[in-house]
Amino acid sequence: MYRNDYVHMNIEEHNHLSLLGNKTEYKQEYAPEVLETFTNKHPENDYWVRFRCPEFTALCPITGQPDFATISIDYIPDVRMVESKSLKLYLFSFRNHGAFHEDCVNIIRNDLIRLMDPKYIEITGIFTPRGGISIHPYCNYGKPGTEYEALAKKRLFSRYMQSEFQDK
Repeated sequence: MYRNDYVHMNIEEHNHLSLLGNKTEYKQEYAPEVLETFTNKHPENDYWVRFRCPEFTALCPITGQPDFATISIDYIPDVRMVESKSLKLYLFSFRNHGAFHEDCVNIIRNDLIRLMDPKYIEITGIFTPRGGISIHPYCNYGKPGTEYEALAKKRLFSRYMQSEFQDK
């Protein structure tokens, strides 16, 4: 197969991706509809995909003050994977959204589960201190009835124990 044939085949396969390669339009309100996926070419393999968003911003729902965080998204894909530009725009859409730190990580987790139905996913928010206190919420999910469900429980409780010792 010639390179041009391969490139053409890849373009055809990803025609449904509307954001990649086009002018970026940033939503001013929470916008889960911007999320897009593509097919995982290796669903038979277990492997991690990691995203870091060091410039995440949301608003405190009470005071309207901005909260800043690094959001980490780690997942083991199944059939669908999240397209990174759409994820960037989705995370940007929280900029004017009022939500507590814990709510942000759970909203992100739930939206990505609905979008991709991953084998496993975990979201961590490392929020910068405000008022002398920092909050680092963590949530995860493993596909029910699979080994990933047990992994989620194990990682949730081991994560809690690790953070207890690290915070001292």
